[in-house]
Amino acid sequence: MIFGMIGSGSWGTALVKILTDNGHKICWCVRNEKMVQHLEKRHHNPNYLSSVYFDTSLLSLTTSPASVFEQADHVLIAIPSAYLKDSLEGITEDTLKGKKILSAVKGILPDNNQLLNDFLQSAYNVSLERYFTIMGPCHAEEVAAEKLSYLTFSGINEDETAAIANCFKTPYINTVVNTDVYGVQYAAVLKNIYALGSGIAHGLEYGDNFLSVFIANCADEMAGFLRLAGARNIEVGVHALKDEMHPGKSPNYAASVYMGDLLVTCYSLFSRNRTFGNMIGKGYSVHAARLEMNMYAEGYNASKCIFQINREMKSEMPIAETIYRILWEKLPAEEGFKLIEETLI
Repeated sequence: MIFGMIGSGSWGTALVKILTDNGHKICWCVRNEKMVQHLEKRHHNPNYLSSVYFDTSLLSLTTSPASVFEQADHVLIAIPSAYLKDSLEGITEDTLKGKKILSAVKGILPDNNQLLNDFLQSAYNVSLERYFTIMGPCHAEEVAAEKLSYLTFSGINEDETAAIANCFKTPYINTVVNTDVYGVQYAAVLKNIYALGSGIAHGLEYGDNFLSVFIANCADEMAGFLRLAGARNIEVGVHALKDEMHPGKSPNYAASVYMGDLLVTCYSLFSRNRTFGNMIGKGYSVHAARLEMNMYAEGYNASKCIFQINREMKSEMPIAETIYRILWEKLPAEEGFKLIEETLI
């Protein structure tokens, strides 16, 4: 496999580290020529995970996404969803023909409330067979420190997905494979919204007891939405029978990519969504919080996208709806959480 990466933020940088640690060459599209020169001379990303040093003989650096598609047959995309369309400007259907897309995007494209695979299908005729996802729970900072983490790879062809996942397995990365392409993406979107809410609660000085109840109810609310969205693996404690070729438990809702990612994003100090929410809880305006942060919090736009999607789906989502109202309709955070308190069980 020949890999390419479009995205040079913290998560894109972490994924490049994993691949190059395994000796894979990668064509890496970074933000600007200044970053190219810095990586070539200093061997690290000047803006994100600067403690990670690369063997630059394994890197082909460019500022052109088209160049990545020319050189690679498996292209990773790790760009915030709100900027994705602009990043692919000038890319054509022919450019993507035959390419495998590996999505590390944990958001929804806000213009049409589309997951990345639906956007690629409608805009570039990329079939679901050529689309794979890379999800957590896995903070980039812990990858940089080589703390043991788990990545879940999803694709509708389990054997092909497993072959891709194997390229990312290292002493500090364990890999999991499932086929729930839509479910893992919606779970990643929702956990960012709930993590933002967890941050708001922390900023409002709620304690650990409340947060545990809040997150448990978020998990239940998320499961209800995922079930209506057609996600698999929703039942806890239930595992499908596996054959001799695939030993061990099958994924379920308690597995890392669903419940695990929700928990770490709600609790971890590395969580940008929790950090963003904490600012809102402390009284920052949305505008001020966005200016203060150096990284993009996917939960902000996701809260609006899910609110709009759920108008048709009609899942019971009082927590996510209230977070949307706090962020987009200027509902005071303290008032919003008084409303959330009444819904918790």
